[in-house]
Amino acid sequence: MSTSVWALLCAVRTLTGFVLPGRRPVSPRRLGGLPDEATFAALHVAALAARSLRAGLTRDSARKAIRHLRTLLGTAAIAMTDADGVLAWDGEADCHRDHAPGHARTVLSSGRPRVLTGNALACGTPGCAIRGGVVVPLTVDDRVVGALAAYDAEVGPALVRTVTEVARWISCQLELAELDSSRRRAMEAETRALRAQISPHFIYNSLTTIASFVRTDPERARELLMDFADFTRYALRRERDFTTLADELHCVDRYLLLERARFGERLRFTVRVAPEVLSVPVPFLCLQPLVENAIKHGMATTGGCGEVRVLVWDAGAEAHVSVEDDGLGMDPERVRLLLDDDWRGERGECGIGLANVDVRLRHIYGENYGLLVETAPGAGTKVRLRLPKLSAHR
Repeated sequence: MSTSVWALLCAVRTLTGFVLPGRRPVSPRRLGGLPDEATFAALHVAALAARSLRAGLTRDSARKAIRHLRTLLGTAAIAMTDADGVLAWDGEADCHRDHAPGHARTVLSSGRPRVLTGNALACGTPGCAIRGGVVVPLTVDDRVVGALAAYDAEVGPALVRTVTEVARWISCQLELAELDSSRRRAMEAETRALRAQISPHFIYNSLTTIASFVRTDPERARELLMDFADFTRYALRRERDFTTLADELHCVDRYLLLERARFGERLRFTVRVAPEVLSVPVPFLCLQPLVENAIKHGMATTGGCGEVRVLVWDAGAEAHVSVEDDGLGMDPERVRLLLDDDWRGERGECGIGLANVDVRLRHIYGENYGLLVETAPGAGTKVRLRLPKLSAHR
């Protein structure tokens, strides 16, 4: 069981099974009438808070989550703070809001919970019902990043335990947010590397090919120059890391036209696409490296002649893509090693082609969505990928 789930279940057990001294537990009228209903309701409220907390600890995420967190705790007021002050406050007794950073200061520096009573909570406001508080650190990778403070008419062991467990669950959500952020940064780095490593040989060869047509066929040179501009504009753009399948295929088309101008009749290619999948969001530059790999390795091993086939079809909840060449193929074990991160790292192998796309697909969609490579010596190579019809939200 994951730490996040364990902490949440502990918090739910505390909320639904413990009675705070001198006060009611979380009211069944608020969180359901029966124990099972109360547990479900507590889990539902926690899920609502988790949506915001998975964005990390910010003023905006704290503001969105704070109301749900107070519902979980059932206290008069709660606050979320960081080293800069109060991120969010919810509940009664605003007279204590300005004191919350002071209450949390010791917790932020020591990393240990603190129980507030007596003079530590004196505010001088007539009729203020707050007589106790609990402040618990929020951590990410053993670093204290903030604090959760709960205020109520009195403090007992059950409240201390409840706030501690909820703070632990919040910390788990913040760690998951950090993992999400790290994953996004890794994918962005892979994409930047892909942009930076657009083959300089391809650029040189394309410009040389275009130059060769300037005198003999100026109109053809102009068209190729426009194709080259379209390709480089797309490949080097600094926009989001998702695009549509239509745009990705347009990039592939420009690339194939440039390579066809270079190789002439020695390069044959076929592109067949089901129109209904053109709007499917896909990772940026997920197809062109596969086509480049097919041309580079397929033609290099067949004496400079070869055929490349790109097929895209609708498969229900997914779009399926196949990039195939009729080259000499390779040993399947060699392919497995090329897609292995550790093996490539030990040998300084570049991830521009198959490996780069494989890693990004697995990061985005999950381990089951890596590349499937079918090859054998003398049998050519077919690379297949599955693209779920999901919104580009990652």
